[in-house]
Amino acid sequence: MVRGINKTDIFRDDQDRVNFLQRLGGNIIETKSSVYAWVLMSNHVHILFKSGQKGISTVMRKLLTWYAIYFNRRHKRSGHLFENRYKSILCEEDRYLLALIRYIHLNPIRAGNVRDVETLNTYPWSGHSAVMGKSKCQWMDTEYVLAQFGTKKKAARKAYRRFTEEGVNIKYGSELTGGGLIRSLGGWSQVLSMRRKGQKGEFDERILGEGDFVHNILKEAEEKEIRQLRIRFSGKSITDIIKEECKKRQVSVKELKGGSRRNKVSQTRALIAYRSIEELGLSTAEIARHLGVATSTVTRAIARGEKLNNA
Repeated sequence: MVRGINKTDIFRDDQDRVNFLQRLGGNIIETKSSVYAWVLMSNHVHILFKSGQKGISTVMRKLLTWYAIYFNRRHKRSGHLFENRYKSILCEEDRYLLALIRYIHLNPIRAGNVRDVETLNTYPWSGHSAVMGKSKCQWMDTEYVLAQFGTKKKAARKAYRRFTEEGVNIKYGSELTGGGLIRSLGGWSQVLSMRRKGQKGEFDERILGEGDFVHNILKEAEEKEIRQLRIRFSGKSITDIIKEECKKRQVSVKELKGGSRRNKVSQTRALIAYRSIEELGLSTAEIARHLGVATSTVTRAIARGEKLNNA
């Protein structure tokens, strides 16, 4: 996320927005990165992307340095434009990708800039319109986003829109700042700098942060992975979890995998998805294959399963 200093506007008109997007697109293509969601607000920007070999810092540094110079010259101002450095978050893709896409694209509705999802479909300053096929954004990986909702584009767009509409009334909080989302304190450049200097510090390329922070995250992750490995080595598989939950809730495996939306079946599917993540550490794609549903369905099922498990 990029925010204007003291929350001041970083876009004064559409020309500013167009130029920002053009430069962003050029940097994304140049670094072979992939953008999955984005939105331009008056005083801040959200971008969800998978960085290429040069890392997130290269893309953002070039973009923000150029834009600050351009903005100051055009609007005859001086001084800093952005608040400190950009804030970045490492996203656990399987579990949080779709939730983040929805959260980012719904920003204009939450801010009152757009009335509803129907209007958002053609809103030019959000990646949502590109996913819906209403605008072109060559540097955005809309194909990857739609693939999370189905193999046929028309049906996938319908499922994506339904998923987005379901998020309109959701109150977002800690679920998008904890768990698999880890705040970046330094970025790839700092990690690589430490390596070049031969400095010793506990870090992991999946996690961005200082030593003590990374140590705690790695310790928690290691304990969880060990527990999951022990369960898998015992011979337990998702097939066993499916059988256990179906027997417990008196639901047939055939109905479960047939896509039934009956409440008891949906609850069973949700618990299986949650247990498969927690006990076996499976990816949402693998769980989806075993349950005969789309990846987006599994993402929602995991959240529901967690609530049912903790009830």
